[in-house]
Amino acid sequence: MWKFTNPTVFLGLAARLLPWLMAVTALLFVAGLYGVAMAPDDYQQGATVKIMYIHVPSAWLAMAGWGVMSLSALGVLVWRHPLAEVAMKAAMPIGAAFTLLCLVTGSLWGQPMWGTWWVWDARLTSVLVLFLMYLALLALWQSIEDPGKAARICAVLVLVGAVNIPIIKFSVEWWNTLHQGASVFRIGGSTIYSWMMLWPLLDMALAFTFLFATLHVMAVRNEILRRRIRTMRLMAAAGVTGAVSPAVPAEA
Repeated sequence: MWKFTNPTVFLGLAARLLPWLMAVTALLFVAGLYGVAMAPDDYQQGATVKIMYIHVPSAWLAMAGWGVMSLSALGVLVWRHPLAEVAMKAAMPIGAAFTLLCLVTGSLWGQPMWGTWWVWDARLTSVLVLFLMYLALLALWQSIEDPGKAARICAVLVLVGAVNIPIIKFSVEWWNTLHQGASVFRIGGSTIYSWMMLWPLLDMALAFTFLFATLHVMAVRNEILRRRIRTMRLMAAAGVTGAVSPAVPAEA
């Protein structure tokens, strides 16, 4: 698998993989949305419960995005691999988008259930902190001209910020909060009483995961190409002749 960390090899793999990722993502969304339409309303929440099919997968991927960035940060700091820099940067806006979607759908779901759009609940507050951390990293990366330096600084902050992920996960167990606890993956089994409600949720979670993977592969590909174009421009400005090696992904 190490050979796929070569940017040129990765670009070839992405070209072959993206059509399949997009096709599987589309099929999963079609099946998932059909299941959501057929799923029964909750006996207490009514049709409002269907916000769950967007809110829960986006919450999972908000945390998973930071997990991807954390693994990439290790690649940056330990192996100084340029593709790890690209993967970390590419995951930032995607993770931020899913976190924002989680917050918005959570507010839409919470208003009819709790009677308010927002409470400073431990789970909600920690997810808001996660969103702010995503935005801070995006702003910091853009403010540093040297991509390598930006990647190293952001990698350290990503690993420090990873402490927020278990806080988000276990906040409902550690503190008395309005937010409900785990309903799907728990020791005693799922608390979702109807299989007609559970399988669309799992399908939508898988669809969102494939969407994340598709967007991430596309973003990594685009960032590699962007860096190559920048390298060629820098070489042209310096009066360097000759083509740029296709194996060079980052700044030369």
